[in-house]
Amino acid sequence: MFKKNVHPVERIVRIAAGVVLTTLAFVGPANPWFLLGLIPLATGILGWCPPYTLLGVSTCPRK
Repeated sequence: MFKKNVHPVERIVRIAAGVVLTTLAFVGPANPWFLLGLIPLATGILGWCPPYTLLGVSTCPRK
């Protein structure tokens, strides 16, 4: 459906950052900032970043 535009290493970093930010919902004071972690988590899992598409950027290795 979407053309991948995120490098595999960047995907791992995004997923890790998303998991860390999302787990803040369960640790410490309750606040809505953990929802911000869903964005890098989703883009890491999908391998597609909407702003990259709009800007014509791709960090994937060339074929």
